[in-house]
Amino acid sequence: MQTVTVSRRLDASPERVRAAMDDLEAFMLAAGFTEVALDGETMHLENQVGLATVTLDLRLVDDESDLAYEQADGFFETMDTVYHVEPVDGATEVTATTDFELDVALVGQILDATVIKRQRRHELESQFDWLEAEVAG
Repeated sequence: MQTVTVSRRLDASPERVRAAMDDLEAFMLAAGFTEVALDGETMHLENQVGLATVTLDLRLVDDESDLAYEQADGFFETMDTVYHVEPVDGATEVTATTDFELDVALVGQILDATVIKRQRRHELESQFDWLEAEVAG
């Protein structure tokens, strides 16, 4: 199992940060996905990773986190992401953790865990850049 975790402190209330994250389509587009389609509790995402087009169907998960989803269909053996929003010293810390296991038979030589981890870190940082801009002021 591979893990990518990114955290950022934002100068805004947790409620304001959660409200921005509730615009799920904009939040997911901020990660750099080229296509985001929402349908109830499912999301369809497409993105370019290196030479490959990655297509994922995700299912929202109702748990104790502020946002969570898992792969319903895609090239991972398993993949889930959770976001936690916590008040910290008059600000808010947002932490996102993605755990994944690659399906080597499907991924093969084109993508490896290092490329996926680097790409995922970039996606999460981009989401946090967007959140920071959304909650500023």
